[in-house]
Amino acid sequence: MATKQEKDAADYLRKHRIAALVENLFSMLLFYRPDNPREFLVEQLKQLKLSQINNVMGPHLFKRSNLDAVFGILDPAKQNHITFAQYKQALKTLGISDIDECPEGVNEDRISYETFKAEAERGLQRCSATFCSQH
Repeated sequence: MATKQEKDAADYLRKHRIAALVENLFSMLLFYRPDNPREFLVEQLKQLKLSQINNVMGPHLFKRSNLDAVFGILDPAKQNHITFAQYKQALKTLGISDIDECPEGVNEDRISYETFKAEAERGLQRCSATFCSQH
């Protein structure tokens, strides 16, 4: 059984989403493998703070060109749409779990590139929000 101190510590970490913050920072560190990891981490935290202040997307592993590449793999015939199942799997692969289950085109099973990209960018924004303090 956890002590009160352990429970308080766990509640604090959960409330401030520290595990997600550390996981995201660690992932970026391993992905980019900078020569000076401490300086890199400090810079990422500064960028995250600026993104919070300016209400823009903070740093994360995936760039817009990655979204283009993912969509291109799923749409090799360049029809400018993918299936709903592909949409869900692609977003999951990008680390986005909280997705729009009824995006534009779902009834026709034709999710456009614009819809995919918009949802991916929103999802990545939500992921980077793990770095923002909760008020």
